[in-house]
Amino acid sequence: MTPDAKRRAVHLIRDKLNLSERRACDIVGVARRVVRYEPVRSDDGTLRQRLRELATERRRFGYRRLGYLLAREGLAPNHKKLLRIYREEGLKVRRRGGRKRALGTRAPMTVPQEPNQRWSLDFVSDAFVCGRRFRILAVFDDFSRECLALVADTSLSGARVARELTALLGERGKPLLIVSDNGTELTSVAILRWSQERQVEWHYIAPGKPTQNAFVESFNGRLRDECLNETLFTSLAHARTVLAAWRHDYNTVRPHSQLGGRTPAQIAGQRGPGHAPDHVAIPSTVKHEPKDSTSER
Repeated sequence: MTPDAKRRAVHLIRDKLNLSERRACDIVGVARRVVRYEPVRSDDGTLRQRLRELATERRRFGYRRLGYLLAREGLAPNHKKLLRIYREEGLKVRRRGGRKRALGTRAPMTVPQEPNQRWSLDFVSDAFVCGRRFRILAVFDDFSRECLALVADTSLSGARVARELTALLGERGKPLLIVSDNGTELTSVAILRWSQERQVEWHYIAPGKPTQNAFVESFNGRLRDECLNETLFTSLAHARTVLAAWRHDYNTVRPHSQLGGRTPAQIAGQRGPGHAPDHVAIPSTVKHEPKDSTSER
């Protein structure tokens, strides 16, 4: 029996049999000082209140990531206490259901050793409140875990992807390798011509093997869970504004467990927490290049 159970048993015996505390303790086999003990644990009101506020603001963050944010504010309880309070406050993140995925042989991915060694590209789809769908091109640095670009539009052709990558090269420099799936936009003549002219090596993962592009796939999950599923987009301009703000927060504020609680900006050494949101990519006023037969999905 636990001390708390023995304590309750002593109180029950005294109430039912009208015995003294000494006699009841002898029957149960517990010391009187254990029965008289009163816990002195503080209620941690400040910690609980701030934890609830952060959990309300960051609804898809678990207790570990919330602990990183608390540590930045000078509240740094040990992980056991943090987990206990997190559970007592009922802040557990509910898992969203998803489709079943086939299990197969998995091989560990090689990790780049510095920024700009490898970029990953992928598309994410969503819809406005009116039902019209739009797409988002995500460009991700696999070393620093930094989101380099989120380009939102109702149509993203291979020529448009090439123009956005050209603008990104002017800001960030040329990567050694770009990894993507075999979507028609990314296998179009415009992309093949772009990679040859810029002398950037392009690697296509095996069809049906998204785990070969796991870094950006994991990022897409965070993007959908923490931003897309939490926002009702009314227009393309609204979507671009929200994505720009979320990308700035992701790169400079949001702690990453794989980076030891640091941010991608700290790893990349390029920007600090006070950096303003980056410019949202919008359609260029330059005349569009002629579309080829494989540049549109």
